[in-house]
Amino acid sequence: MFAAVAALLFLQAVARLRRRGRADLAGWDRIALFAAGLGVSVFALVGPLDRIADDKLLFAHMGQHVLIGDLGPALMVAALRGPLLVFLLPAPVLARLARSAGIRSALRTLLRPRVAFSLWAANLAIWHVPSVYDAALAHPGLHDFEHVCWAICGILVWTLLVDPGSHRRLSIGGRVALAAALFAAGQILTDVLVFSFARLYPAYHGAYGVSAVTDQQLSGIVMMVEQLVTLGTCVALLLRPRWSRKRASRLAAAT
Repeated sequence: MFAAVAALLFLQAVARLRRRGRADLAGWDRIALFAAGLGVSVFALVGPLDRIADDKLLFAHMGQHVLIGDLGPALMVAALRGPLLVFLLPAPVLARLARSAGIRSALRTLLRPRVAFSLWAANLAIWHVPSVYDAALAHPGLHDFEHVCWAICGILVWTLLVDPGSHRRLSIGGRVALAAALFAAGQILTDVLVFSFARLYPAYHGAYGVSAVTDQQLSGIVMMVEQLVTLGTCVALLLRPRWSRKRASRLAAAT
């Protein structure tokens, strides 16, 4: 249901911009990015990955988390850069939200870099406490809440990294530093999972010929690789303009 609502909101934003003659700001590249982000999020929750995770494989469950809390939000936020972000909500809804001082204050607070990072890091740490992790598996409502937390925290940090509304809450250097901090926080968990040879999560006993410890180590590798790809790509794109300007300056000086 949430995926259908998100898709409808995005499509109406694209349609409104195109009716205003700004198809250049709502092109097929943006549609492809948003569809990919929504697609990987849905795949994580209802695709074969979910069935493998239900078979008590930790690395599949970790794959779900990085898709709904990292890759999915990254792609969707990147798709919403510029006016598309403003047009995402229908005009009456946007006007009502704009008039609400409480909502504006809450959003400003949540999107403060220290607050967003703290929430993301706390979410990562709390949900990977073994007793909490196992409780989420045993209680579907808590498990659904866990997934909501991953998605919200992912949207917050990727909004700061991508800056779709050009609010400049962080400079380019600040965004690179945030990406590095996210990677460092993730690697703490990765190191625990990869280099621990004791079984940490009682609910995961291994399956398909994969032992519980190997499964645990694979989950750490899944997270590390995914963060390298997403955060590494983000940093490369952030630094590319600087490299281009420096190269242009050198060429100009040489001539």
